[in-house]
Amino acid sequence: MAPLVRAAKRGFTLIELLVVMAVIAVLAGMLMPAISRARGTAHKTFCSNNLKQIGVAFMTYLNAHDDFYPCAQDPISAKPFYWLWMGRGWRGFVAPFLSQKIDPKNPSVLFCKDDEQAESKFESTSYAYSMAFYHSPEQINAMPTTAFTYSSPKPSLGQRGSQVGCPAEKVLAGEWTSNHERVANDTGWWTWAGARNYLFAEGHVAFLPATGLHPANDGK
Repeated sequence: MAPLVRAAKRGFTLIELLVVMAVIAVLAGMLMPAISRARGTAHKTFCSNNLKQIGVAFMTYLNAHDDFYPCAQDPISAKPFYWLWMGRGWRGFVAPFLSQKIDPKNPSVLFCKDDEQAESKFESTSYAYSMAFYHSPEQINAMPTTAFTYSSPKPSLGQRGSQVGCPAEKVLAGEWTSNHERVANDTGWWTWAGARNYLFAEGHVAFLPATGLHPANDGK
């Protein structure tokens, strides 16, 4: 009987391994941008949902405070120094109307996942509150530049929800920085650049370029 001949074991050659690695690298390169875009879209949607919940908290605050929006004399504190429009300034007003305790270690819906500055600079708060809701239209119209919001602030005057003209067109709060479309030297709303999620007074949220908004001191 002739002896059995076993087939020789054959592994991958170096060239074959290099080809496989090259194919994997190409596929990874094609997939990474798509994964990054999907993650960015998810974070933007998550941020939008944050603002919707904040909008509900503002509405609940109005119901509990005789239809007045949060109002306090600026700056509301000196140590640490906070202006009411800062997330650190107004969070205490709406926090009781959110579903969980809010503080720097647990910012909850006040923090956007794409915000690279909030955690280190702003106590993990990503959203600003419009001064138009605690100043009269006449006061806002008398502020020709953004510098007046902190260098020469007007006395705060409580505003009622029922007094808001065109609530579907008036920004109540929004992302302070352009977290989902990066811009150079982003210093917040002062830059008038980039795009942000904005919460409007009647409750809807929209992602808009900053240049698509009109200044508050427009005679309205």
